[in-house]
Amino acid sequence: MLPITKGVLDIIDRALEEDLASQDTTTACLIAPDQQGQAVLLAKAAGVLAGVEVACAVFARVDPSLHTTVLKGDGAPLHPGDHIARVHGAVGGILRAERTALNFIQRMSGIATLTSLYVREVAGLPARIVDTRKTAPGLRYLDKYAVRTGGGRNHRLNLADGILVKDNHIAALEARGVSLREAVRRAVEMAPHTLKVEVEVETVAQAQEALEGGAHILLLDNMNLEAMADCVALAKGRALTEASGGITLATVRSVAETGVDLISVGALTHSVAAMDISLDFQP
Repeated sequence: MLPITKGVLDIIDRALEEDLASQDTTTACLIAPDQQGQAVLLAKAAGVLAGVEVACAVFARVDPSLHTTVLKGDGAPLHPGDHIARVHGAVGGILRAERTALNFIQRMSGIATLTSLYVREVAGLPARIVDTRKTAPGLRYLDKYAVRTGGGRNHRLNLADGILVKDNHIAALEARGVSLREAVRRAVEMAPHTLKVEVEVETVAQAQEALEGGAHILLLDNMNLEAMADCVALAKGRALTEASGGITLATVRSVAETGVDLISVGALTHSVAAMDISLDFQP
């Protein structure tokens, strides 16, 4: 279950402000302030649920008098027709909150569902599926929670959360005559003792150089399977290995079979399809 912290409420408030939920002219014109009703959040596709507590918090934020009941918790498998949560109270409040609540739960459930498919593809192998920072602006905390709900793991939450020496860092340093080995050595030397140093490499030769500099993790960027396997053998007992770059459901198992420790998939969050969930009023 996701704690509804001040940070989560701030995300909800920004979404409600964007939608001008307090100025719903359609509802104001048509719905009597005293009309009461009950609605359910209804699954219309199969998947993994995430974000039900966020959706319920949206209703409470719009109208604190609304009463919500969670019927299925985050991480639960969903099937078409499943009732996820129930909301009862002023119809106007339910309608003003509807779209924002659905936006959150549909996106988060889509992320959890896609993540679960990747996790299932590598079942029985030691590789872990992890996310990236390719998240929707302002929604990273919720996106990454949804990944965990689907059985994946989180990479860095932000730029302060770890040291990742990427291709553009390397190019900028090489322009000043600093080798990859020296760049990694400097990063390891200057890093706080609580942070690992990960280095993006594109070739086996770069992997060797990064290891010589003391890298803790190798990010194997867009490598073919043979090169990945070579880097895994090279790093064994010295550093973790992470595969990244264009990995799909069709290719993820073959990547895992190279022996990499981690597989990062930007698609989990940057282009996920929202899960089909609706809000339906009941008699």
